[in-house]
Amino acid sequence: MGFGILLGLVGLALVDSTSIGTLVLPVLLLLAPRVHVGRFLAYLGTVAGFYAVVGLALVAGAGWLLDTGAALGEVRALRWAELALGAALLAVGVLGDPRGWFGRAPAARARGARTGRLRARLVGAEATYGAVVGVGLLAALVEVGSMLPFLAAVGLITAADLPAAGVVAVVLGYVTVMVLPALALLGGRLLLGDRLQGPLDRVAGWMDRHAGGAGLWAAAIVGLLLLQDASVALGWV
Repeated sequence: MGFGILLGLVGLALVDSTSIGTLVLPVLLLLAPRVHVGRFLAYLGTVAGFYAVVGLALVAGAGWLLDTGAALGEVRALRWAELALGAALLAVGVLGDPRGWFGRAPAARARGARTGRLRARLVGAEATYGAVVGVGLLAALVEVGSMLPFLAAVGLITAADLPAAGVVAVVLGYVTVMVLPALALLGGRLLLGDRLQGPLDRVAGWMDRHAGGAGLWAAAIVGLLLLQDASVALGWV
């Protein structure tokens, strides 16, 4: 695996580190009057472990998917479907959440309500190790399908054709980089105490408002790639 691919994986992992599950909720844990380090690490370990297992499973099944995809790629109707999907992703990336196109409740409002409910389970009276692990699993399960950088990273790892040990090492390295910003904030909170309260409040608010931005960029990029691939297959370029 070349240096350029490794650098790309690090970049994708850092994009994934800004999601609700990997940054916003950890920040909420750090805003508690008394930070419970054990529960914080249990939460991050749950999220990282979930992504590691999913990543390894996807890489393991990618060979079969690639062979099947090569055969299906000859079906012209599927190329038109790829073109439509690419256009849809590009539209979402440029125009934002489709629910906003038709005057429905903004995604940010629904996201804020969901974050509030999860915060109660993380730092409220009912917060326990079991609750924290459950929230970690729920957050990862909800977000895994929409974290396009993670799926792109799986594609890069698959294309590198690494031995099994290499795949495990790279996937574990990816999820470690993905939770490093949250771990850095934990270190800062322990060292600076309440002096970090204000900055953490601002980080939580900003991330809650803009957590979908990276996903929209990723959707637009993937949409463009699908449009280009389908156009070539259909003989347009």
